[in-house]
Amino acid sequence: MVVALAVHLTRWSVPALRVSLGLVFLGFGVLKFFPGASPAEQIVTQTVGALTFGVVEGTAAVVLTAVVETVIGLTLLTGRWLKVGLVVLSVALVGMMSPVVLFPDELFGDGMTLLGQYILKDVVFVAAAAVVAAVTLGARLTCDTR
Repeated sequence: MVVALAVHLTRWSVPALRVSLGLVFLGFGVLKFFPGASPAEQIVTQTVGALTFGVVEGTAAVVLTAVVETVIGLTLLTGRWLKVGLVVLSVALVGMMSPVVLFPDELFGDGMTLLGQYILKDVVFVAAAAVVAAVTLGARLTCDTR
């Protein structure tokens, strides 16, 4: 029974991780297409503005982020253009984690803020993306049934 479960998990855990990560990115991305629907709009605007030195600000920053996250989500969900999607994801993850450096007072002012918690969950995205990328680039999860 345990061996059968291990074999099953070995076969399906990484694809499940890829699809669930894709669903999250697609959901977060699509939300940003609707003004006021995403709780991340303000931090997205601030972060993209800071990272582009003010070239991309306001609604354009949110729409750009929506497009990027939606593309990432679709590549992860479908498995098509996955390597391209993972490159875009790696750049997006740097942007997603950058508020820790750019705006630490807003995240951790008098303890962990709700915004800080929102950014902190991105650490899980980094780990999940690393697993999906490793398998996409040829790593294999194997089951030692000894």
